[in-house]
Amino acid sequence: MSDLFQTLREKVTGQNKKIVLPEGLDERILEAAAKLAEEGIIAPILIGNKEQVESKAKELSINLHDATIIDPDTYEKFDELVAAFVERRKGKATEEDAKKMLKDENYFGTMLVYTGEADGLVSGAAHSTADTVRPALQIIKTKPGYKKTSGAFVMVRDDERYVFGDCAINIAPDSQDLAEIAVASAETAAMFDIDPKVALLSFSTKGSAKSPETEKVSDALAIAKEKNPDLVVDGEFQFDAAFVPSVAAKKAPDAVLKGDANVFVFPSLEAGNIGYKIAQRLGNFDAVGPILQGLNAPVNDLSRGCNAEDVYKLTLITAAQSVQ
Repeated sequence: MSDLFQTLREKVTGQNKKIVLPEGLDERILEAAAKLAEEGIIAPILIGNKEQVESKAKELSINLHDATIIDPDTYEKFDELVAAFVERRKGKATEEDAKKMLKDENYFGTMLVYTGEADGLVSGAAHSTADTVRPALQIIKTKPGYKKTSGAFVMVRDDERYVFGDCAINIAPDSQDLAEIAVASAETAAMFDIDPKVALLSFSTKGSAKSPETEKVSDALAIAKEKNPDLVVDGEFQFDAAFVPSVAAKKAPDAVLKGDANVFVFPSLEAGNIGYKIAQRLGNFDAVGPILQGLNAPVNDLSRGCNAEDVYKLTLITAAQSVQ
């Protein structure tokens, strides 16, 4: 296991964090849950019919003896979850609606997190991103100071670690959104023992070009500083001015950052998605994520093409977010 995940293991060891894995009949989920339970660092909670889950595990020769399985149909606190859901939705769902919706494993699992029965949730191996994120936005909602959630990747190559955001959620973030992404991405960086130095990226460096697009980024800088006065953040920067000291010295000699940025905030989802995939495919970086940011409790989304190791790693990340 890389140093990156060893760092996370150390953060969550002894914390007894409970993470919900709603897709209890998926082979990859079962394999990861068994490994997590055996290690005893994180307590996985599988959602599903107990007999079916255990039968599936037996069929796959997976030992689930140390994992918790919760069946919504027999859960003794189901009525309490229904009442809490109706109250949380504030008139947008009746009791009858709630009973139907909480039979859905993602809604049920998210309610376990909301009510404190679990510390976080990982889903998406067999569900779309919307199926995972929608319950989180409706129930857990965003933290104070955040209007939206965002998705960051930790980019890893040997000893190098960087955070790229937002590369997963917001198509056309405005200045407020970019500022939130900057603050949240710095928090994500700190979780991975990265001392955050945040660059707001553009096609302009410190006014070298003027357009609504560049002004959006420079405006985000002021908002980010207001949100977190201690944050080391600057912009707007072209990538080379944010990352290469010699270029920074020429293009932005008076900037706070001196070509030493390690957290990069992209001005749009297009740029972020393209940027992280170029680093991944041409630069041979591992892209860890997307890690959802800005929620009151951690919920993270797997790729449907994931393997058991991906599930294991994202569960570690989710537990570490709940510690933070």
